[in-house]
Amino acid sequence: MALKNYTSSVSAAKSIAYIEAKLAQHGARQILKIYDAAARVSGICFIVPINGVDMPFKLPARVDRCEQILSNNLSRRARPETHKKIGEQAERTAWKILSDWVEIQMSMIDLAQVELLEVFLPYVYDHNKQATYFETLKKQGYKALLPAGTEKGKS
Repeated sequence: MALKNYTSSVSAAKSIAYIEAKLAQHGARQILKIYDAAARVSGICFIVPINGVDMPFKLPARVDRCEQILSNNLSRRARPETHKKIGEQAERTAWKILSDWVEIQMSMIDLAQVELLEVFLPYVYDHNKQATYFETLKKQGYKALLPAGTEKGKS
């Protein structure tokens, strides 16, 4: 499996700063970093006014999942120091991929291919539920996406 940016040397801090700059250029009025228990940035929250309403979003960088995938893809002959550094590499890789994704989405917005809300809709954040729109849909079994009168598993 070919993994994008799996050897990235771009620091997480640089990728995060790039994301913040892109968000600000595209109307973000507030940007907040979320930290995990290990004091690593695990996500970025931001607010963009859409049709006069401040819309909150939350973009996650799931470093732990990235680390698991990178570990699973290490060669059996990988050096012990490679295994020790996999967490740092996972952090760089996860943030670089998110940075690339944001850059591409913003280019599509700039070229009038999509609207900001169209791209970031899954990441609309409900502070009361502490969940994104996607997380809420997933928790409900995606029922809101099914046509009226349709039950999961029935056609």
